[in-house]
Amino acid sequence: MKIDLQHLVRIVRYGFKNIWLHRLRSALTILGIVFGVASVIAMLAIGEGASYEAREKIKELGSTNIILRSLKPPDETASQQTSYLGVFGLTPTDLWQIRTIPSVEKVVPTWEIKEQAWHFEKSFSVRLVGTTPDYFPAMNLHLALGRTFDQVDLQESKNVMVIGATVATVLFPAQIPIGQQVKVRGCYFTVIGVAAEKSLTGRSESAGFEDTGSDVYIPFSTRRLFFGEYEVNRQGGRITERNWVRYHRFVVRVGSMEQVSATAALIQQLLKTTHKRQDYDIMVPLELLRQAEHTKRIFNIVLGSIAAISLVVGGIGIMNIMLATVTERTREIGIRRALGARRRDILQQFVSEAVILSSSGGLIGVCLGVIIPKIVTRLAGMTTLITPWSVLISFSISVGVGMVFGIYPARQAASLDPIQALRYE
Repeated sequence: MKIDLQHLVRIVRYGFKNIWLHRLRSALTILGIVFGVASVIAMLAIGEGASYEAREKIKELGSTNIILRSLKPPDETASQQTSYLGVFGLTPTDLWQIRTIPSVEKVVPTWEIKEQAWHFEKSFSVRLVGTTPDYFPAMNLHLALGRTFDQVDLQESKNVMVIGATVATVLFPAQIPIGQQVKVRGCYFTVIGVAAEKSLTGRSESAGFEDTGSDVYIPFSTRRLFFGEYEVNRQGGRITERNWVRYHRFVVRVGSMEQVSATAALIQQLLKTTHKRQDYDIMVPLELLRQAEHTKRIFNIVLGSIAAISLVVGGIGIMNIMLATVTERTREIGIRRALGARRRDILQQFVSEAVILSSSGGLIGVCLGVIIPKIVTRLAGMTTLITPWSVLISFSISVGVGMVFGIYPARQAASLDPIQALRYE
């Protein structure tokens, strides 16, 4: 079927002219479309931003990593009268057994305590992490300055330290940290590196997302030499509890993502045979990532469905105003039919006007939908991501809504009897 472009242009121009004659009414009619499109884009941008933050946090832990942590059993509580020695958590036997699993590439142990770090009169509460050089690539930690400790530092138990970005800012506000001395519990360490700052916020230690900016890292052998293997809790200067924890955490790196779930299940079975109580926890970042993706899909469907209601309401408004327009222009329709206009011409005219209304509202809604997420990001500090597909789909739906809801009034206009229309007052 050949399309007459000149005829189509005339229809569109005439449609714009009729809409312009009733500017205020047309503007009020398209408000539903405007708010519908804007809300679809804005809500999906907010949902996409929240999902992106969650995915990035999980990726920080490594998609091929399995995180094992020592946990104090809930039935073990400290005595209020005498000191208490608790023995729990991951052991050297666990470390050896996990390393024998064929799919495991590397197991990185850590030992962690809360301490006060000093540089002259400046101090800061830090998490001291004793670990191996493999910890940094395993946990995707990069350096802003200096270097990490190596196998030589580990073998010789050297007093070297890599500090987090927040620690560097607090203890060395106007100095380059490399080569400076930091005192922790009476022991002096030389700063050899500064970890790069993480941009993501809102971490939860219970979910495995630590504030790495407050960490300081030393060789595992140095930790054992200067700090021993006991956690000491004090109350009013009196030791109330001592915990003997060989390892606080294992970072298990698996050869491929396909082997992660099976390896995690095998590790779970191994630990059940060597631990009589639940004094450990297993976290699989890959499973968390899959859950986040699933939650994101559900979130987008819910948000999109809620926002689409506004588009339907806008479409009903367009149908209502087009039905009123058909009544107002009944005599005009009769004159056009008497002069030779076909039913198809009348149908095209009214459908085009409905599409012009909806597409105009869609364009305004797109502009508003792009602006709103930027305002949310600036005022609330939330990450928002506007995806091209959300803009394209919401605008396409707005045009489709105008066409669908404009067909019925257009058919009503096209089906009018020319003689009856001419007699209409």
